[in-house]
Amino acid sequence: MKQKRAFLFLQGVCSPFYQRLARRLTDDGHRVIKVHFNTGDIAYWQRTHGHSHLFRGTLGELPDYIQSLWQRYEITDQVAFGDRRPVHRPAIEQAPNAGIRTHVFEEGYFRPFWVTLEREGVNGHSLLPRDPSWFYETGKNLPELPPPVRFRSSFKIRAMHDVAYHLAGLANPLVSPHYRNHAPITAPTEYAGYIKRFTLLKQWKRRDAKRIQSLIESGKSYFMLPLQLNTDAQIRDHSPYDNMEEVMDHVMGSFAQHAPSDALLCIKNHPLDMGLVNYPKIIQRLASFYGLEGRIVYLESGDLNPLIQHATGTVTVNSTVGIVSLEKLCPTYALSDPIYNLAGLTYEGPLEEFWQQPPPPNQTLFGYFRNTVMHTAQINGGFYCQLGIDLAVDNAARILEACPSPLEKLL
Repeated sequence: MKQKRAFLFLQGVCSPFYQRLARRLTDDGHRVIKVHFNTGDIAYWQRTHGHSHLFRGTLGELPDYIQSLWQRYEITDQVAFGDRRPVHRPAIEQAPNAGIRTHVFEEGYFRPFWVTLEREGVNGHSLLPRDPSWFYETGKNLPELPPPVRFRSSFKIRAMHDVAYHLAGLANPLVSPHYRNHAPITAPTEYAGYIKRFTLLKQWKRRDAKRIQSLIESGKSYFMLPLQLNTDAQIRDHSPYDNMEEVMDHVMGSFAQHAPSDALLCIKNHPLDMGLVNYPKIIQRLASFYGLEGRIVYLESGDLNPLIQHATGTVTVNSTVGIVSLEKLCPTYALSDPIYNLAGLTYEGPLEEFWQQPPPPNQTLFGYFRNTVMHTAQINGGFYCQLGIDLAVDNAARILEACPSPLEKLL
Protein backbone atom coordinates (compact mmCIF):
# COMPACT_ATOMS: atom_id res chain seq x y z
CA MET A 1 0.00 0.00 0.00
CA LYS A 2 1.34 3.46 -0.93
CA GLN A 3 2.36 5.70 1.94
CA LYS A 4 0.06 8.72 2.10
CA ARG A 5 1.91 12.02 1.90
CA ALA A 6 1.24 15.74 2.30
CA PHE A 7 2.43 17.87 -0.64
CA LEU A 8 2.97 21.63 -0.50
CA PHE A 9 2.79 23.09 -4.01
CA LEU A 10 4.87 26.25 -4.48
CA GLN A 11 4.86 28.30 -7.70
CA GLY A 12 4.39 26.39 -10.93
CA VAL A 13 4.53 26.79 -14.68
CA CYS A 14 1.99 29.00 -16.48
CA SER A 15 -0.36 26.21 -17.55
CA PRO A 16 -2.99 23.82 -16.15
CA PHE A 17 -0.28 21.26 -15.35
CA TYR A 18 -0.07 22.04 -11.62
CA GLN A 19 -3.78 21.77 -10.92
CA ARG A 20 -4.04 18.56 -12.96
CA LEU A 21 -1.15 17.04 -11.02
CA ALA A 22 -2.69 18.11 -7.70
CA ARG A 23 -5.97 16.44 -8.60
CA ARG A 24 -4.16 13.24 -9.45
CA LEU A 25 -2.35 13.23 -6.10
CA THR A 26 -5.54 13.92 -4.12
CA ASP A 27 -7.34 11.18 -6.07
CA ASP A 28 -4.52 8.86 -5.00
CA GLY A 29 -5.26 9.74 -1.38
CA HIS A 30 -2.54 12.29 -0.68
CA ARG A 31 -3.07 15.71 0.87
CA VAL A 32 -2.27 18.73 -1.32
CA ILE A 33 -1.80 22.30 -0.06
CA LYS A 34 -1.07 25.19 -2.41
CA VAL A 35 0.53 28.51 -1.53
CA HIS A 36 -0.31 31.31 -3.97
CA PHE A 37 2.04 34.25 -4.45
CA ASN A 38 -0.01 36.23 -6.99
CA THR A 39 -3.31 36.28 -8.84
CA GLY A 40 -1.89 34.31 -11.76
CA ASP A 41 -1.24 31.44 -9.34
CA ILE A 42 -4.84 31.68 -8.15
CA ALA A 43 -6.24 31.73 -11.70
CA TYR A 44 -4.49 28.46 -12.54
CA TRP A 45 -5.70 26.70 -9.40
CA GLN A 46 -9.44 26.82 -10.03
CA ARG A 47 -11.62 23.92 -8.88
CA THR A 48 -8.63 22.02 -7.51
CA HIS A 49 -9.03 19.81 -4.46
CA GLY A 50 -7.02 20.68 -1.36
CA HIS A 51 -6.35 23.75 0.76
CA SER A 52 -4.82 26.89 -0.71
CA HIS A 53 -3.33 29.95 0.96
CA LEU A 54 -2.36 33.36 -0.39
CA PHE A 55 0.94 34.75 0.86
CA ARG A 56 0.68 38.55 0.97
CA GLY A 57 3.81 39.36 2.98
CA THR A 58 7.36 40.36 2.10
CA LEU A 59 10.16 37.98 1.18
CA GLY A 60 11.60 38.52 4.65
CA GLU A 61 8.43 37.07 6.16
CA LEU A 62 8.32 34.08 3.83
CA PRO A 63 10.60 31.62 5.74
CA ASP A 64 8.42 31.73 8.86
CA TYR A 65 5.26 31.52 6.76
CA ILE A 66 6.47 28.41 4.95
CA GLN A 67 7.47 26.75 8.21
CA SER A 68 4.01 27.47 9.64
CA LEU A 69 2.43 25.66 6.67
CA TRP A 70 4.81 22.73 7.09
CA GLN A 71 3.83 22.35 10.72
CA ARG A 72 0.11 23.00 10.28
CA TYR A 73 -0.34 20.39 7.56
CA GLU A 74 2.49 18.01 8.52
CA ILE A 75 4.07 18.47 5.09
CA THR A 76 6.25 15.60 3.86
CA ASP A 77 7.00 16.85 0.33
CA GLN A 78 7.03 20.12 -1.60
CA VAL A 79 6.82 20.74 -5.34
CA ALA A 80 8.31 23.69 -7.25
CA PHE A 81 8.98 24.74 -10.84
CA GLY A 82 12.62 25.86 -10.86
CA ASP A 83 14.85 26.02 -7.80
CA ARG A 84 16.10 29.63 -8.00
CA ARG A 85 12.96 31.76 -7.83
CA PRO A 86 13.10 34.09 -4.81
CA VAL A 87 9.77 32.72 -3.54
CA HIS A 88 11.18 29.17 -3.65
CA ARG A 89 14.61 29.59 -2.14
CA PRO A 90 13.60 29.84 1.55
CA ALA A 91 11.49 26.69 1.26
CA ILE A 92 14.14 24.72 -0.63
CA GLU A 93 17.00 25.81 1.62
CA GLN A 94 15.16 25.00 4.85
CA ALA A 95 13.59 21.73 3.72
CA PRO A 96 16.48 19.31 4.45
CA ASN A 97 16.63 20.35 8.13
CA ALA A 98 12.88 19.78 8.39
CA GLY A 99 13.08 16.34 6.78
CA ILE A 100 10.97 17.47 3.82
CA ARG A 101 11.57 16.18 0.30
CA THR A 102 11.71 18.79 -2.46
CA HIS A 103 10.67 17.87 -6.01
CA VAL A 104 11.76 20.34 -8.71
CA PHE A 105 10.29 20.50 -12.20
CA GLU A 106 12.09 22.19 -15.07
CA GLU A 107 12.18 22.08 -18.86
CA GLY A 108 13.70 18.84 -20.13
CA TYR A 109 17.41 18.19 -20.36
CA PHE A 110 16.45 16.15 -23.44
CA ARG A 111 13.82 17.70 -25.67
CA PRO A 112 11.16 18.03 -27.00
CA PHE A 113 9.19 15.15 -25.43
CA TRP A 114 10.63 15.21 -21.93
CA VAL A 115 10.52 17.39 -18.82
CA THR A 116 12.87 17.33 -15.85
CA LEU A 117 11.84 16.17 -12.39
CA GLU A 118 14.58 15.91 -9.76
CA ARG A 119 14.87 15.81 -6.01
CA GLU A 120 16.30 18.87 -4.23
CA GLY A 121 17.52 20.79 -7.31
CA VAL A 122 18.15 20.91 -11.05
CA ASN A 123 20.94 22.00 -13.40
CA GLY A 124 23.84 23.19 -11.23
CA HIS A 125 22.08 21.87 -8.12
CA SER A 126 21.30 18.44 -9.54
CA LEU A 127 22.12 15.44 -7.34
CA LEU A 128 23.43 13.58 -10.40
CA PRO A 129 27.11 12.69 -9.78
CA ARG A 130 29.86 14.31 -11.85
CA ASP A 131 31.87 11.10 -11.96
CA PRO A 132 32.05 9.48 -15.41
CA SER A 133 32.88 6.09 -13.88
CA TRP A 134 29.57 6.18 -11.98
CA PHE A 135 27.71 6.66 -15.26
CA TYR A 136 29.68 3.79 -16.81
CA GLU A 137 28.80 1.42 -13.99
CA THR A 138 25.20 2.58 -13.64
CA GLY A 139 24.23 3.13 -17.25
CA LYS A 140 25.35 -0.26 -18.52
CA ASN A 141 23.07 -2.02 -16.03
CA LEU A 142 19.96 -0.04 -16.89
CA PRO A 143 17.52 -1.25 -19.55
CA GLU A 144 16.99 0.85 -22.64
CA LEU A 145 13.87 2.97 -22.35
CA PRO A 146 11.22 2.67 -25.04
CA PRO A 147 10.84 5.68 -27.37
CA PRO A 148 8.82 8.53 -25.83
CA VAL A 149 5.20 9.17 -26.72
CA ARG A 150 5.36 12.06 -29.16
CA PHE A 151 3.10 15.10 -29.13
CA ARG A 152 2.90 18.52 -30.73
CA SER A 153 3.08 21.52 -28.43
CA SER A 154 2.92 24.78 -30.36
CA PHE A 155 4.39 28.07 -29.19
CA LYS A 156 0.89 29.53 -29.59
CA ILE A 157 -0.50 27.35 -26.77
CA ARG A 158 2.38 28.29 -24.50
CA ALA A 159 1.95 31.99 -25.31
CA MET A 160 -1.80 31.84 -24.60
CA HIS A 161 -1.20 30.42 -21.13
CA ASP A 162 1.49 33.01 -20.44
CA VAL A 163 -0.79 35.88 -21.48
CA ALA A 164 -3.67 34.52 -19.37
CA TYR A 165 -1.39 34.23 -16.34
CA HIS A 166 -0.13 37.80 -16.67
CA LEU A 167 -3.57 39.24 -17.39
CA ALA A 168 -4.69 37.79 -14.09
CA GLY A 169 -1.60 39.42 -12.60
CA LEU A 170 -3.03 42.87 -13.29
CA ALA A 171 -4.79 42.52 -9.94
CA ASN A 172 -1.51 41.88 -8.08
CA PRO A 173 -1.20 45.45 -6.68
CA LEU A 174 -4.45 44.90 -4.79
CA VAL A 175 -4.27 41.18 -4.02
CA SER A 176 -0.50 40.62 -3.62
CA PRO A 177 1.03 44.08 -3.06
CA HIS A 178 4.51 42.81 -2.16
CA TYR A 179 4.86 40.30 -4.99
CA ARG A 180 7.65 40.84 -7.50
CA ASN A 181 8.07 38.59 -10.53
CA HIS A 182 11.28 36.56 -10.64
CA ALA A 183 11.80 37.55 -14.30
CA PRO A 184 13.85 40.75 -14.78
CA ILE A 185 11.68 41.86 -17.75
CA THR A 186 8.00 42.77 -17.46
CA ALA A 187 5.38 40.86 -19.46
CA PRO A 188 4.32 43.85 -21.66
CA THR A 189 7.94 44.49 -22.66
CA GLU A 190 8.41 40.79 -23.36
CA TYR A 191 5.27 40.59 -25.53
CA ALA A 192 6.24 43.70 -27.51
CA GLY A 193 9.61 42.12 -28.24
CA TYR A 194 8.04 38.85 -29.38
CA ILE A 195 5.56 40.61 -31.68
CA LYS A 196 8.35 42.54 -33.39
CA ARG A 197 10.55 39.45 -33.64
CA PHE A 198 7.86 37.20 -35.10
CA THR A 199 6.93 39.74 -37.77
CA LEU A 200 10.50 39.46 -39.07
CA LEU A 201 10.95 35.72 -38.54
CA LYS A 202 9.65 34.62 -41.95
CA GLN A 203 12.13 36.94 -43.65
CA TRP A 204 14.95 35.73 -41.40
CA LYS A 205 14.19 32.06 -42.08
CA ARG A 206 14.70 32.48 -45.83
CA ARG A 207 17.92 34.41 -45.31
CA ASP A 208 19.28 32.03 -42.66
CA ALA A 209 18.46 28.91 -44.68
CA LYS A 210 20.74 30.25 -47.43
CA ARG A 211 23.46 31.09 -44.89
CA ILE A 212 23.30 27.60 -43.39
CA GLN A 213 23.45 25.91 -46.80
CA SER A 214 26.36 28.11 -47.86
CA LEU A 215 28.24 27.46 -44.60
CA ILE A 216 27.88 23.68 -44.78
CA GLU A 217 28.63 23.44 -48.50
CA SER A 218 31.74 25.64 -48.17
CA GLY A 219 33.54 22.79 -46.42
CA LYS A 220 35.20 25.28 -44.09
CA SER A 221 35.85 24.46 -40.47
CA TYR A 222 33.38 26.24 -38.18
CA PHE A 223 32.48 26.24 -34.49
CA MET A 224 28.96 26.71 -33.08
CA LEU A 225 28.08 29.15 -30.30
CA PRO A 226 24.35 28.80 -29.45
CA LEU A 227 23.04 31.77 -27.49
CA GLN A 228 20.92 31.35 -24.38
CA LEU A 229 18.33 33.64 -22.82
CA ASN A 230 19.68 36.44 -20.63
CA THR A 231 16.64 36.02 -18.38
CA ASP A 232 17.13 32.28 -17.89
CA ALA A 233 18.23 30.98 -14.49
CA GLN A 234 20.82 28.93 -16.41
CA ILE A 235 22.67 32.19 -17.07
CA ARG A 236 21.65 34.33 -14.08
CA ASP A 237 22.13 31.68 -11.36
CA HIS A 238 24.06 28.77 -12.85
CA SER A 239 26.86 30.50 -14.76
CA PRO A 240 29.70 32.99 -14.16
CA TYR A 241 28.22 35.37 -16.78
CA ASP A 242 25.65 38.13 -16.40
CA ASN A 243 24.44 38.00 -20.01
CA MET A 244 25.21 36.67 -23.46
CA GLU A 245 27.18 39.76 -24.45
CA GLU A 246 29.78 38.75 -21.86
CA VAL A 247 29.78 35.21 -23.26
CA MET A 248 30.29 36.41 -26.84
CA ASP A 249 33.06 38.76 -25.76
CA HIS A 250 34.89 35.93 -24.00
CA VAL A 251 34.42 33.37 -26.79
CA MET A 252 35.15 35.72 -29.70
CA GLY A 253 38.27 37.04 -27.98
CA SER A 254 39.58 33.52 -27.45
CA PHE A 255 38.59 32.47 -30.98
CA ALA A 256 40.42 35.43 -32.52
CA GLN A 257 43.60 34.65 -30.66
CA HIS A 258 43.74 30.86 -30.75
CA ALA A 259 41.50 29.38 -33.49
CA PRO A 260 42.95 28.48 -36.91
CA SER A 261 42.93 31.53 -39.13
CA ASP A 262 40.63 29.90 -41.70
CA ALA A 263 38.03 28.73 -39.15
CA LEU A 264 34.63 30.42 -38.77
CA LEU A 265 32.44 31.01 -35.73
CA CYS A 266 28.69 30.52 -36.19
CA ILE A 267 26.58 32.27 -33.57
CA LYS A 268 22.92 31.29 -33.44
CA ASN A 269 20.24 33.10 -31.45
CA HIS A 270 17.89 31.28 -29.08
CA PRO A 271 14.53 30.42 -30.72
CA LEU A 272 12.63 32.03 -27.81
CA ASP A 273 14.69 35.20 -27.69
CA MET A 274 12.50 38.28 -27.13
CA GLY A 275 14.36 40.46 -29.61
CA LEU A 276 15.19 43.09 -26.97
CA VAL A 277 18.96 42.88 -27.52
CA ASN A 278 20.51 43.94 -30.83
CA TYR A 279 22.87 40.98 -31.21
CA PRO A 280 23.93 41.79 -34.80
CA LYS A 281 25.16 45.19 -33.66
CA ILE A 282 27.01 43.72 -30.66
CA ILE A 283 28.60 41.02 -32.82
CA GLN A 284 29.65 43.58 -35.42
CA ARG A 285 31.32 45.69 -32.73
CA LEU A 286 33.11 42.70 -31.19
CA ALA A 287 34.16 41.36 -34.59
CA SER A 288 35.68 44.72 -35.43
CA PHE A 289 37.46 44.91 -32.06
CA TYR A 290 38.92 41.40 -32.34
CA GLY A 291 39.67 41.55 -36.07
CA LEU A 292 37.13 38.87 -36.96
CA GLU A 293 35.42 40.56 -39.89
CA GLY A 294 34.26 37.94 -42.38
CA ARG A 295 34.75 35.09 -39.91
CA ILE A 296 31.46 35.35 -37.99
CA VAL A 297 28.18 33.86 -39.27
CA TYR A 298 25.14 35.04 -37.32
CA LEU A 299 21.77 33.26 -37.47
CA GLU A 300 18.44 34.36 -36.01
CA SER A 301 16.77 31.09 -37.00
CA GLY A 302 17.45 27.71 -38.55
CA ASP A 303 17.76 24.02 -37.71
CA LEU A 304 20.63 23.34 -35.31
CA ASN A 305 20.87 19.65 -36.16
CA PRO A 306 22.63 19.88 -39.55
CA LEU A 307 24.72 22.79 -38.27
CA ILE A 308 26.07 20.75 -35.36
CA GLN A 309 26.37 17.64 -37.54
CA HIS A 310 28.95 19.42 -39.71
CA ALA A 311 30.58 21.62 -37.04
CA THR A 312 34.15 21.23 -35.86
CA GLY A 313 32.99 21.89 -32.29
CA THR A 314 30.35 23.49 -30.09
CA VAL A 315 30.94 26.02 -27.32
CA THR A 316 28.12 26.57 -24.86
CA VAL A 317 27.62 27.92 -21.36
CA ASN A 318 25.26 25.22 -20.12
CA SER A 319 22.58 24.98 -22.80
CA THR A 320 20.71 21.76 -23.61
CA VAL A 321 22.21 22.28 -27.07
CA GLY A 322 25.34 20.86 -25.47
CA ILE A 323 23.50 17.55 -25.11
CA VAL A 324 22.47 17.71 -28.78
CA SER A 325 26.11 18.31 -29.67
CA LEU A 326 27.28 15.33 -27.61
CA GLU A 327 24.54 13.16 -29.11
CA LYS A 328 25.92 13.94 -32.57
CA LEU A 329 29.45 13.20 -31.32
CA CYS A 330 30.51 16.79 -31.95
CA PRO A 331 33.39 18.04 -29.75
CA THR A 332 31.81 20.15 -27.02
CA TYR A 333 33.09 22.76 -24.56
CA ALA A 334 31.05 23.91 -21.54
CA LEU A 335 31.85 27.33 -20.12
CA SER A 336 29.90 26.52 -16.94
CA ASP A 337 29.10 23.26 -15.15
CA PRO A 338 26.00 21.58 -16.62
CA ILE A 339 25.14 17.98 -15.75
CA TYR A 340 26.88 16.77 -18.93
CA ASN A 341 30.19 18.43 -18.06
CA LEU A 342 32.01 15.14 -17.57
CA ALA A 343 35.51 14.00 -18.45
CA GLY A 344 35.13 12.01 -21.65
CA LEU A 345 32.13 14.03 -22.81
CA THR A 346 33.09 17.73 -22.76
CA TYR A 347 36.62 18.98 -23.35
CA GLU A 348 38.56 19.25 -20.07
CA GLY A 349 41.31 21.64 -21.10
CA PRO A 350 41.16 25.42 -21.48
CA LEU A 351 39.09 27.04 -24.21
CA GLU A 352 42.29 28.25 -25.89
CA GLU A 353 43.21 24.62 -26.65
CA PHE A 354 39.71 23.58 -27.71
CA TRP A 355 39.97 25.47 -31.00
CA GLN A 356 42.83 23.18 -32.12
CA GLN A 357 41.55 19.74 -33.20
CA PRO A 358 39.20 19.06 -30.26
CA PRO A 359 38.45 15.37 -29.60
CA PRO A 360 34.91 14.02 -30.01
CA PRO A 361 32.99 12.80 -26.96
CA ASN A 362 33.13 9.15 -25.94
CA GLN A 363 30.12 7.54 -27.63
CA THR A 364 29.80 4.72 -25.09
CA LEU A 365 29.93 7.10 -22.13
CA PHE A 366 27.33 9.35 -23.70
CA GLY A 367 25.01 6.38 -24.23
CA TYR A 368 25.32 5.42 -20.56
CA PHE A 369 24.95 9.04 -19.46
CA ARG A 370 21.81 9.52 -21.55
CA ASN A 371 20.26 6.28 -20.35
CA THR A 372 20.94 7.13 -16.70
CA VAL A 373 19.57 10.68 -16.93
CA MET A 374 16.46 9.39 -18.68
CA HIS A 375 15.83 6.87 -15.91
CA THR A 376 16.50 9.27 -13.04
CA ALA A 377 15.62 12.84 -14.03
CA GLN A 378 13.40 12.85 -17.14
CA ILE A 379 9.74 12.04 -17.60
CA ASN A 380 7.92 11.76 -20.90
CA GLY A 381 5.48 14.67 -21.14
CA GLY A 382 5.08 18.42 -21.47
CA PHE A 383 3.66 21.39 -19.59
CA TYR A 384 1.39 23.03 -22.15
CA CYS A 385 -0.60 20.92 -24.63
CA GLN A 386 -3.29 18.45 -23.55
CA LEU A 387 -1.47 15.22 -24.43
CA GLY A 388 1.83 16.51 -23.02
CA ILE A 389 0.15 17.37 -19.71
CA ASP A 390 -1.64 13.99 -19.59
CA LEU A 391 1.68 12.19 -19.97
CA ALA A 392 3.52 14.45 -17.52
CA VAL A 393 0.84 14.05 -14.83
CA ASP A 394 0.83 10.25 -15.07
CA ASN A 395 4.61 9.96 -15.07
CA ALA A 396 5.23 12.65 -12.44
CA ALA A 397 2.72 11.16 -10.00
CA ARG A 398 4.60 7.87 -10.14
CA ILE A 399 7.89 9.60 -9.30
CA LEU A 400 6.44 11.89 -6.60
CA GLU A 401 4.88 8.93 -4.83
CA ALA A 402 8.07 6.85 -5.01
CA CYS A 403 10.32 6.64 -1.99
CA PRO A 404 13.21 6.47 -2.54
CA SER A 405 13.35 8.31 -5.88
CA PRO A 406 14.80 6.60 -8.97
CA LEU A 407 18.11 8.43 -8.51
CA GLU A 408 18.29 7.68 -4.80
CA LYS A 409 17.86 3.97 -5.58
CA LEU A 410 20.91 4.08 -7.86
CA LEU A 411 22.99 6.17 -5.48
